[in-house]
Amino acid sequence: MFIDITRLKNGIDSYIEIDRIVEWNPETMKNTGLLELKDTTVRGTITKDSIDSLVLDIIIEGTMILPCAITLKPVSYPFTTSVQGNIENLLEEIGEIDKKMENTIDIFPIVWENILVEIPSRVVSEDADSISLEGNGWRLCTEEQNEEINPELQKLRDLLK
Repeated sequence: MFIDITRLKNGIDSYIEIDRIVEWNPETMKNTGLLELKDTTVRGTITKDSIDSLVLDIIIEGTMILPCAITLKPVSYPFTTSVQGNIENLLEEIGEIDKKMENTIDIFPIVWENILVEIPSRVVSEDADSISLEGNGWRLCTEEQNEEINPELQKLRDLLK
């Protein structure tokens, strides 16, 4: 997501407006837990501060498609996040130091990193409540229900006291 900053750096414009729809390559989402990203928009501005540093102020919105933690069916999860700060500092924080910031700047690493931060640890689909969590010889135990301690393990616990 390259943005031309020539007019801003030369003082012709006081800000650059960003309003983009982002298309995602499936290869980018590998090993992230995301099945798909839909309707992702990036809106905001790039300005210069009093010491001529570039300042980014954007809002990222979209829909993540994630697997349900129980059924593994795709679940839509809308997200919105905002990013404000010095572009050089933001790129440095994520390890994407851009040495060539003469006429264009790539804000894709900043956008991608902030989307990754928004991924929830788990989502559950609405129809997962109707699924039986018990079967022949098994049942799903939650942490609250898992208070029973195996007698053999209790002996080990007593040794540690």
